[in-house]
Amino acid sequence: MNGFRAFLKEYGVIGLALGVIIGGKAGELVKAIADGILMPIVGLAIPSGDWQKLVVPLKPNSPPEVGLQVGSVLSALINFTVVALFVYWFSKKILREDTVAKK
Repeated sequence: MNGFRAFLKEYGVIGLALGVIIGGKAGELVKAIADGILMPIVGLAIPSGDWQKLVVPLKPNSPPEVGLQVGSVLSALINFTVVALFVYWFSKKILREDTVAKK
C-alpha cells in the first residue's frame, strides 16, 4: 500500500484527477453560458429563430430532416470557441501568476 501511495504522490496522479474533474465542470459551466446567453443572442440575429436545427437539404425535394446538419455544427463550433477562449484566458492568468511568483 505504501508503494501505491508513493506512486500517486510521485507522478501527481491525484492532481491530474482533480484537474480533469475541475476541467470537466468548467467546460459544463462555459457550455451552459454559451447555450443560455450567447446562443439566444445569435438566434435573435438570424430571422428563422431556432437556427440550431438548421438543415441544408442535399436534394431539392428531400425531407427536412435529411441533409447537412449545419445548425448543430455551428452550435458546436461556437461552444468550442467559447470554451477554448475561457481555457486560454484562465491559463494565461495562472501562468502569469506562476511566472511572477518564480521571479
